Amino acid sequence: MGLLPMGADILPPSDDRVFKLILTPLDAKPVLIDLVSSIIKRPVLDVEVRNNDIPPSDTEEKAERLDVNCRIDDGSQIDLEMQASRIQEDSDGRYQNLKGKSIYYLCDLHSSQPSRGVRRYDRLSRTYQVTFCSYTVFPNRSDYVNSFSLRHDEDNELLSDAIQVVYVELSKLQEIMKKSVDDMTDLEKWAVFFQYASEPNHRETVNKVIASKEVLQMAGNRLMSISQDERERAVFRSRRMFQTDMQSDLATAEDRGERRGRAEGRAEGRAEGRAEGRAEGVLSAIQSLMDSMGLSVDQAMNALKIAETDRPKYRSMLSGQ
Repeated sequence: MGLLPMGADILPPSDDRVFKLILTPLDAKPVLIDLVSSIIKRPVLDVEVRNNDIPPSDTEEKAERLDVNCRIDDGSQIDLEMQASRIQEDSDGRYQNLKGKSIYYLCDLHSSQPSRGVRRYDRLSRTYQVTFCSYTVFPNRSDYVNSFSLRHDEDNELLSDAIQVVYVELSKLQEIMKKSVDDMTDLEKWAVFFQYASEPNHRETVNKVIASKEVLQMAGNRLMSISQDERERAVFRSRRMFQTDMQSDLATAEDRGERRGRAEGRAEGRAEGRAEGRAEGVLSAIQSLMDSMGLSVDQAMNALKIAETDRPKYRSMLSGQ
C-alpha cells in the first residue's frame, strides 16, 4: 500500500532531488497528474515531463536546477520547484531574492514559447511557477497557499491569467495536521506528505494520508525505494554536507567582516563589513567548487543558487583575483 514503516529512516521528499525522483519517472505519471491537478484546481488528463534526466555524476548533479518542468494536456506549462533550504536574503524579512527567482524562472519559461513556433501572443500557453517552500515566506498571511497573477494596482482587475506564481508554504501546516484525513483537500494531503514523511513522530498521520489515495500509495512506494537505495542515501548526505559547509563558510566570512566594521567604530562600517564578508564567503564557496570539483564559474554559481543579478559582480571579482 505504500505505507512507511514506523521506525524506518526515510529520506525527506522536501529535498529537491528526492522530490524530482518521486515525480518524474514514466511510471509515476499518475502521481504527477494528481499533484498538478490539486495545484491548478482542475482535472489534468495528461502530463509530459520535459527535464526528466538527473545526471549520474554527483559533480554534475550539484550544478543542475532540480525542478520538475512539465506540460499538461491543454498546453499549459508548469514548473514545480522544491525550496528546502533558505537562499541568501537581505535581513528585512521580505524574501525578495526567492520571489525574484520565481519571477525570473516564470518569465524565462513563458517567453520561450515564440521560439517554438507560437507567433500570436494571445495564443501563448499559460505558465505556472509553483514553489513548495519549507519555510515561511509570507508571515502576515495565514494561508499556506498564496497565488499571484497580473492585476490592476488600484481596483485589482485581472489583466491576464497567462502567468501565475504559486507558493505552497510547508511551514504552515499546523492547523491542517489537526484535521481528519477525510477532511483534507488533495493539495493538503500532498503538502503533509512532502513535509512530514521523513519524521517518525508524524508517521501515523502520514500513513493515513498515503492510504487515502492510490496515487499517494504510489508516491509512498517511490519514496521507500529511493530511501533504501544506498547510492541515493550517499548523494543525499553529500548534498547536505555541501550545503552545511557552505553555510558555515559564509557565516565565518560575515563574522570576520563585521568584526572589521566594529573596529572602525561605525554602524555603517559594521553593515559594510557584513556585506563585504558575505561577498567574500560566496566568492570563497564559488572558488572552492571550481577547484575541488572542476566546475565552471556558471556551474558553481548554479550549485550555490546565486541570483542572476549578483552573478556579474562575482565574475568580476574572480577575474580580478
